[in-house]
Amino acid sequence: MKTNALPHYDDRINTTGCCPRFNPEGWDGVALHFEDKPFLRAETRSAMHVPINMGSTFERVGTRMEAAGALDTDNMIVLSRDLSPWKAEHLFATDRPVEGEEMTTLSGDFVTKVFEGPYREARAWNGEMEQLVRDRGAEPSDIYFFYTTCPKCARAYGENYVVGVARI
Repeated sequence: MKTNALPHYDDRINTTGCCPRFNPEGWDGVALHFEDKPFLRAETRSAMHVPINMGSTFERVGTRMEAAGALDTDNMIVLSRDLSPWKAEHLFATDRPVEGEEMTTLSGDFVTKVFEGPYREARAWNGEMEQLVRDRGAEPSDIYFFYTTCPKCARAYGENYVVGVARI
């Protein structure tokens, strides 16, 4: 895969008017290479790893990204990870600055794995991602998850795809 490229995010099927139905084809086992790839960085509050203000944060970021012309389905991924039981970090891929939001970059080599199931499986998925990194001869460090649909849309579509993204 090219530097800073992501698999195609197919957003053609959207029967909920919210999140498109995620097509996992092309997302599993992909090697990603980022060099100063730009992201918008946002934090949310949690209570013992359960998000509290994720909806309002994602809505704010999405609105600002859209106003800035910074939404691009060929560059679509939101990398999320817990920083503590009380706080999570979310990195929204973009190709330009978004006024009023914190910008950052990400560099390194990453591998992906697609999971399907409820959020309560996140601990097991994290363990699988750690093992995947070890199997490639590296020590686990940064592990992110791309939650492809909100809980409401996951229920509507009958599937909840989550993409693990781990630094190798």
